[in-house]
Order: sequence, then C-alpha cells, then structure tokens
Amino acid sequence: MDFHTRLQAQTVAEREYLLAAPLIELALQGRLALNGYLAFLGQAYHHVKHTVPLLMACGARLPERLEWLREAIGEYIEEEYGHQEWILDDIRACGGDAEAVRRATPNLPTELMVSYVYDRINRGNPVGFFGMVQVLEGTSVVVASRAAAALQASLGLPPQAFSYLTSHGSLDLEHIELFKGLMNRLEDGEDQAAVIHTAKVVYRLYGDMFRSLSLSA
Repeated sequence: MDFHTRLQAQTVAEREYLLAAPLIELALQGRLALNGYLAFLGQAYHHVKHTVPLLMACGARLPERLEWLREAIGEYIEEEYGHQEWILDDIRACGGDAEAVRRATPNLPTELMVSYVYDRINRGNPVGFFGMVQVLEGTSVVVASRAAAALQASLGLPPQAFSYLTSHGSLDLEHIELFKGLMNRLEDGEDQAAVIHTAKVVYRLYGDMFRSLSLSA
C-alpha cells in the first residue's frame, strides 16, 4: 500500500467527523441560510490568509534531503498567493461587510487550527504541514463544487459570490494528483507519521470550525 492510500485509510474516522458537520450537510442540500454561508466565508478568510505564510515556514524548515519537496512548495506558493482576497470578494458579492471580516478575530477552532499547524512546523516535524493540505484540499474536492451549485440555486446569488468554492473544487482536483505524488515520495517513517498525525488533528479542528458557525437565517 502506498503512503497516500495509507494516509486516507488511517484518517477515515476524523474525515467522517468533519463531513458530518451540520453546516456542510445543509450546504450540500442547498438549505444553508445566507448568514451561514457568510459565516463560513469569514472563517475561511482567517485560515486561508495563512496558507502562504505556512508554506513559507514549512519550506524554510525542511532538511536538505527534502529539497524536492521545497521545490514543490515554491510552486504551491505561486498558485495559492492571494486566495484570501477571493473570499473577501465573495463576501462583497453576497452583500456582506468584507472589511469587518478582515478586522475580525477568528472563532476559536479556526485560530487553534492555524496555531497548531504553525506549532507543528516550528516545534515538530515541518513535513507534518502536509497533513493540513490533505484535509483542506481533500475536503474541497469532495464538497466545494457541489456546495457552490446547491447554494447558488437556493440563495439566488450571482456566480461572483462563489469564486472561492468553485475555483477550489476544480483547482484542488489538480492539486490532489500533485499531492498524491509528493506523499508517495515520502519514505521516512517519521515524516509519514507526522503527516498522518497532523491530518487527524486538523480534521478534528476543521470540523469544530464548521460546528462553531451559526446556522440561523
């Protein structure tokens, strides 16, 4: 069994915890209120704005034996730069206050998720960062495009209100193939364990982020 397959197999329970969050179920059914969608976008902004800094922190701490992984991080940075601004544009298209979101304090699970991954990079094995990639990109592939289509139909919002979800549904399909290849090149047992452990924790914290959001109209 290759490592990417083992990563999927060993994080099934945590992934199911995330996908069972009520907000995700409502979004996929097209029954999520506008306030719920805006609440999601607000928290997404507060973790997505850390994607590039986290990538940079991880790349800076990788050992020389993983130079090939540092090269891949450089490509990720170029592709991920500025995506948090897409989220603010979506909030504006929904009639929300994007600048208030920019200034806001994230919900506790969002803050803990970001802080945890910084800690894993700085205090533990930096390769563990890819456990977060497993969670965020894997979830986007499963949920993002379907949720965007269902919500656009139910909320009557323009396509410009779903640029983050629609772009990541398709973009992350490409990223997942790249991610599989990278993970299957990891041969060190400690590196593999770090990815699995981080993925388990981030699935839990990301699930808690969704559970922290208001579902009220």
